[in-house]
Amino acid sequence: MSIGCSSAKTGFSGRRRAGRPLDSAKRQAIIDTASHHFFHNGYAATSIEQVAADAGVSKVTIYNQFGDKRALFGAAVECECEKMRGHFSLEAMPQGAIRDRLTAIGEAIFAFLSRPEMIQFDRRIAAETEADPAIGAAFLEAGPWRMKRAFAAYLEREAGSGALAIADPILAAEQFVSLCKGMGDLEHRFGAAVTPEASRRRIAGAVEVFLAAYGPASRGGQ
Repeated sequence: MSIGCSSAKTGFSGRRRAGRPLDSAKRQAIIDTASHHFFHNGYAATSIEQVAADAGVSKVTIYNQFGDKRALFGAAVECECEKMRGHFSLEAMPQGAIRDRLTAIGEAIFAFLSRPEMIQFDRRIAAETEADPAIGAAFLEAGPWRMKRAFAAYLEREAGSGALAIADPILAAEQFVSLCKGMGDLEHRFGAAVTPEASRRRIAGAVEVFLAAYGPASRGGQ
């Protein structure tokens, strides 16, 4: 399910102009540089010219490969979220019971969302969305919605194997993430200390509740 960032295709690829294909290393350098600027400076304060200069390419190269700034933003967000989606690949799952696999996913989700740079980025995008709602829509499509679909597909496979009993994987994916975030996500965003022990208890409880509803012996997912 997971793919490398260098081969990730932006959801806005329809805007991309024809141009000579870049080698994967140079394309990755552009996306990495764009990610750094978008995540640290925000969308409005990031310019194609600065990204091009820092990546060692011309701005024409970026326009040829990505089309425009919003498409480059989509590619950068998708690349960042590929790091999260890697945790949903079958190869990345720990061996053992479904409880262990869900716990590993819950820990990865909370750690990913709790990173200071992710919290800062969310704040910037939320503020900029007030002036340009399309930025928020681009972020949702490239990041959270794609991740939700990826997690839902994983849950559907687990249901197909009999490990879970889920009728609506998309809804179940939302519920699991919400349970794992709990108040801890809000506390992180407002500067409160969240101890590792508190996070472990919250995630263990989330898995317990989720399995009570969707475990193979439950009728909650049927």
